[in-house]
Amino acid sequence: MTKLITGKTKLLGVIGHPVEHSLSPVMHNAAIAQLGLDYIYLPFPIEPQNLEVAIAGLAAVGVVGFNVTIPHKQAIIPLLSEITPLAQTIGAVNTVSRQNNQWVGTNTDIEGFIAPLQTTYKQDWSQKVAVILGNGGAARAVVAGCTQLGFAQIHVVGRNMQKLEEFRNSWSDSPLAEKFQVHQWEELPKLIPQANLLVNTTPIGMYPKVDESPLSVEEIANLPTGAIAYDLIYIPKPTQFLEQAQKQGAIVIDGLEMLVQQGVAALKIWLQQEMPVEVMRQALQNHLGLGE
Repeated sequence: MTKLITGKTKLLGVIGHPVEHSLSPVMHNAAIAQLGLDYIYLPFPIEPQNLEVAIAGLAAVGVVGFNVTIPHKQAIIPLLSEITPLAQTIGAVNTVSRQNNQWVGTNTDIEGFIAPLQTTYKQDWSQKVAVILGNGGAARAVVAGCTQLGFAQIHVVGRNMQKLEEFRNSWSDSPLAEKFQVHQWEELPKLIPQANLLVNTTPIGMYPKVDESPLSVEEIANLPTGAIAYDLIYIPKPTQFLEQAQKQGAIVIDGLEMLVQQGVAALKIWLQQEMPVEVMRQALQNHLGLGE
C-alpha cells in the first residue's frame, strides 16, 4: 500500500550532490512505516553553490531534520546555529535537526562505525592497534571512533604526504591530535602485522570498480589471524579487500552495518524513540538484492 501523504506529513531528508544513489530513503522510510508515523524521508539534490539558500529553504518549508552527505559535510558547518562538541571535534556534520527554530548539527557516523565493534565484536581495545587506510572525511569519524573505543595506537595511512600533513594539522585544536600518527603508504608492510583492526576508508573497490582493492594480496597476507578487517564500502558485498582478508583468517565487517547504525542514531535524534533496526537492515538488504 502506498503511504498517504497529506498536508500534515512531516518532512525529513538527505542533502548531497549527487544524492540519487543514496540508500537512506529506503531504510528510513521502512522504519517510519514500521512505526506508523506520519513522516516522509526525501532525497534533496543540492549543488555546492546553492547550499546556503537551500538550508534556508529547508527551514522555510518546515523540514524537521536532514542527513548530510558528500560534498556538504564540512561546508555546512558555518551555516548552522550550533554544532555538537563531537561534530566539532571531527570537523564534519552528517545529521542536522531543527531545535528552537535553529539548525543544530551533529555527527552519527562515529556511532555507526563503532556500533558493531561495541556489540558483535566487543573486546578490550586498550591494548589494540588500529590501522586506517585513507585520510579523507570518513577517516575523521573512524579516528574519533577508535579514540572513543580506547585503542592503544591509531595509525592513519595515506598516499599523499601533503594531504596527510593537512589531515594531521586540521586536528591541531582538538584533544584527539595526540591520539593518532600519520604514515605514508610505503610504511604499511611494518604496520599491517601489528593491526588488530584494519579499516578501509578509501573508495577503492567500490562499485563499479569491484576488482580493485586498496591493498595487494601480499600486503593483506601479513594481517594477523583473528584481526578485524572493516570496509566502509557496502557495494559490492563483500569487497575484494574483505574477501582477501577473510581468506587470511580475519573477521570481516562491511559498510552496510555502519550505514544502518548511523541512520538509526539520526532517526532517534529526530523522532525521540527506539528504532526498528532489523527492519532497516532488511529493507537495505532487499533493495540491494541481498535478502537473507
